[in-house]
Amino acid sequence: MFITLEGIDGCGKSTQAALLANLLAERRDVVRTREPGGWPEGGALRELLLHGGLCGSWTEVLLFVADRCEHASKVILPALRRGETVICERYNDSTLAYQCWGRGLDREKVEALIDWCGLPQPEVTLWFDLPVELALSRRASRGGCDRFEAQELAFHRRIAQGFAELSRETGRIVRIDGAQSEADVTEQMVNALRQRGVQF
Repeated sequence: MFITLEGIDGCGKSTQAALLANLLAERRDVVRTREPGGWPEGGALRELLLHGGLCGSWTEVLLFVADRCEHASKVILPALRRGETVICERYNDSTLAYQCWGRGLDREKVEALIDWCGLPQPEVTLWFDLPVELALSRRASRGGCDRFEAQELAFHRRIAQGFAELSRETGRIVRIDGAQSEADVTEQMVNALRQRGVQF
C-alpha cells in the first residue's frame, strides 16, 4: 500500500509519519520516506531545492519532478513490489499546491509533466489541515527555516487553498484536522485508514 502525507509547512506531517510507521510496522513491513531527496543520492538535490538559490519557478518544478522520478524508481516502486507499505511525506499534491497555487504555474502543464513520468499513485493521501498562522508558529518554534518556509504569509495561504481545492476533487485525499492535539490527530489518521481497510 502507498500512503502519502500532505499539508503546509508545520502541519505535523513528520511527527505523524513516524507514529504511523511505528503503528503499521507491528503487522507489516513499512518503508517511511520523504520528498524531496528520499532516495540514496538525493541529499544534494534536497539541499538545492530547499536551501539553494534557484530563481526560476519552472526550474524548481522540473527538479522536484526529476527528484520524484528517482525516488519512485529507487525507493517507492521496489518497496511496493516487495509487498511493503510505503509512507511518504509529500508527493504530487505538494507539487501542485506549492508550484501551481503557490508560484502560479499553469496547472495543466504541471499535471501533464507528472502524468508523462508515469509515477505510481498513492491509494490514500492524508492531508493535515490547520490554520496557516498556527502551522507557521509551530514551525518557527523548531528554529531554522528553508526557502519555502521563509516565504510571505500570502504564499502559504495560497498553498493551503491549493490543498483544500485538491481535496474536494478526489476521494483519495482525506482531511485530518491538524489543529488538534498530537494524540487526537493520530486517532483521526488511524480511523481514516481503518475506513480504507488498513488493519492495525
